[in-house]
Amino acid sequence: FKRRFGDLIDRQLDLFEQDNPDLFEPVQDAEDDYRAAGRDEAEERFGDLQDVLAEGTEALVEIRDTYAQTLDEEAATEYQAAFDFAVLRRFPQFALELEDEPEGD
Repeated sequence: FKRRFGDLIDRQLDLFEQDNPDLFEPVQDAEDDYRAAGRDEAEERFGDLQDVLAEGTEALVEIRDTYAQTLDEEAATEYQAAFDFAVLRRFPQFALELEDEPEGD
């Protein structure tokens, strides 16, 4: 099954990964800190993790929405769904927040 925007999205995510290597290590560190935290620290560590994840999500939303603006409404909807699915498969740590991001931000 070949998606209409598959190759484009793969290239966009390759560039995201190449251009943002500094996002991945802090996510892993924050996840490790959260998992290792005791009860009294877990809420704070979870907040730290959410902050780090938000940075990556914002960058992905910017890529997605910038390209979607160049398409007609039907194609943009298809592209956005394909992009979100590709992020879920490739960078699941950032995918949870994609749908919560308001359009235009």
